[in-house]
Amino acid sequence: MNYRHSFHAGNFADLVKHALVLWLLKARQAQRDTVTVLDTHAGAGLYDLSGDAVRSREAEAGVARLMQAEGLPPLIEALATEVRAVNPNGGVRFYPGSPLLIAHHLRPDDRYGGFDISGDVASLLVEALRRHPNASGRPGDGFKAVLAETTAGPADLVLIDPPFEQPDDYWRTADTTLAILKVRRDATIAIWTPLKDLETFDGFLRRLGTAHPAVVAEVRLRPLINPMKMNGCAMVVVNPPAGTDEAAAEICGWVAGTLGEEGQKSEVWRL
Repeated sequence: MNYRHSFHAGNFADLVKHALVLWLLKARQAQRDTVTVLDTHAGAGLYDLSGDAVRSREAEAGVARLMQAEGLPPLIEALATEVRAVNPNGGVRFYPGSPLLIAHHLRPDDRYGGFDISGDVASLLVEALRRHPNASGRPGDGFKAVLAETTAGPADLVLIDPPFEQPDDYWRTADTTLAILKVRRDATIAIWTPLKDLETFDGFLRRLGTAHPAVVAEVRLRPLINPMKMNGCAMVVVNPPAGTDEAAAEICGWVAGTLGEEGQKSEVWRL
């Protein structure tokens, strides 16, 4: 499964990830005077849905339906507000990725650092963050770069969202998480994964282990019967702030209940 950010921008999995990331940022800000956010696979920061996303049509079944919905729960409405902000003329042409969503909510002493292994994508990231002086984007292997950053300085919230195109992405994600926690035991680490088959996901969770508390939030739009199609996704939050279970349940319940098909499911549980 090819998971280019631009191809899948604004799909149901983005809604789950970004609504929860927004909440996690605010939760960490409530705990600390300054917050440092690091992002291993930042992407371009802002996506034009009239580009690659047209071919996948996933945004039509994701953010487009979000913006047409009424009576949104608060944490979903918070994401809808961000989407409106990047579409001042109405419609849903543009969709903000994690870097821009976070940058919009950084306080003067907060910091965001995002990485992307593609030089071209990193250039787009730099441009997307140009108006945010305490947010930066750089090219590089995000796994290695974020681990180096956490070793050298603070890390309050770490986002890990690889494309899962390489066979070792799951293992590198788990191993990088554990390595970060060795030097920053109190860091909150938010990991996004596709749900392609439960055997792969369960293996990832076993590798991650249970040494640190973790919330697992799953959304399945349909039964997991085709491992080549993303029928679901999960967010694993290690060292979750108080209230994470409830926040994830609100987000996952709305996405599955509103965008799902027969056999849809949402579940939030602890490792």
